[in-house]
Amino acid sequence: MAAVTILADENIPFAREAFGTLGEVRLSHGRRITRDHLRDVDLLVVRSITRVDEPLLAGTRVRFVGTATSGSDHVVIDDLARLGIAFSSALGCNANAVAEYMAAAWLTMARRRTCTLAGRRVGVIGAGHVGALVVDKVRALGMVPVLNDPPKARETGSDAYRPIDELLDCDIITCHTPLTYDGSDPTYRLIGERFFSRLKPGAWFCNAGRGEVVDEAALGRALDAGRLDAAILDVWDHEPAIDGPLVARVDIGTPHIAGYSLEGKLNGTAMVYDAACRFLGVEPSWNAASAAPPPPVPQITIAAAGRDEVDVLTEAVTAVYPIARDCDALRRTAEMTPVERGQVFDDLRRRYPTRREFRQTAVAVTGGSSAMVGTLRGLQFRVP
Repeated sequence: MAAVTILADENIPFAREAFGTLGEVRLSHGRRITRDHLRDVDLLVVRSITRVDEPLLAGTRVRFVGTATSGSDHVVIDDLARLGIAFSSALGCNANAVAEYMAAAWLTMARRRTCTLAGRRVGVIGAGHVGALVVDKVRALGMVPVLNDPPKARETGSDAYRPIDELLDCDIITCHTPLTYDGSDPTYRLIGERFFSRLKPGAWFCNAGRGEVVDEAALGRALDAGRLDAAILDVWDHEPAIDGPLVARVDIGTPHIAGYSLEGKLNGTAMVYDAACRFLGVEPSWNAASAAPPPPVPQITIAAAGRDEVDVLTEAVTAVYPIARDCDALRRTAEMTPVERGQVFDDLRRRYPTRREFRQTAVAVTGGSSAMVGTLRGLQFRVP
């Protein structure tokens, strides 16, 4: 194999170790990659903050582009095809991490509101890789999913997928759609004034898909009018210079890190690395499983006798993923200027602390019911 040069986003874990088996690796901040950086680069590996299109790639040596993310709306695939450049994404790489984020958010809100989750109806908008695993968490917590996914409805003919209007009486709405502007089912501004005005009063609204799917001004008005009981946002319009007043207003707000578990990131690296190996016609020699360090919280013990189930579950989840930490870090940016807020937003993502998934932790429960143990297992904790 002829020597190749790879440029990778510096925020991709183990990029140097993995792609270094294929050639020379250069690392760069994803927002600072320009065409000048790519003139002698063969393989480009990015994350969602890098716009990849013909203006970036024309006149360069790039032959392969990979994004170590599940979403690919930052890549103009038609431009790549026109330039004869191969493309690969890491579809579904961080789906379980996003689903665990949602479980952590809902449990946190339930404890704050001193309410239960069991029996609540959850409208899941977008039932792809992420949405399907969110549904698993919904069911594990004793809630009832109602699915909306028009492309899947047409593809399968199944009545499991309902029109979006049938989600309006749900207790929780959670969005996990890609961002699309045209076609049969554009998602840009899918959720706006009309949706919020008809949504069940007191519902919780959540978005961990793409910020542009939601009209944030309409969301703000729904919060101000008291039509929503809570808002949980991980994605925002105009990232990274997001809206400060909305950051201050939402109940849980985080800097686009729902999928940022170490497992999710390693999956992304591995999927693009394997695709690059196939493109180059070489056997992979780097393995993601061997790269992961031991979990920082291998086991926890919880005394559950006489305690509310939400309280116990929240203790287990928070021991592994303290979602309030991420919310507090972003909320401190609310009073900053848009430029300052954007810089901190990117820095929070770049310096994100290691987060492991629930299945890496064993939970020993004393005095808990079999149902509680079943829920912990449903969330993928290891319970003896």
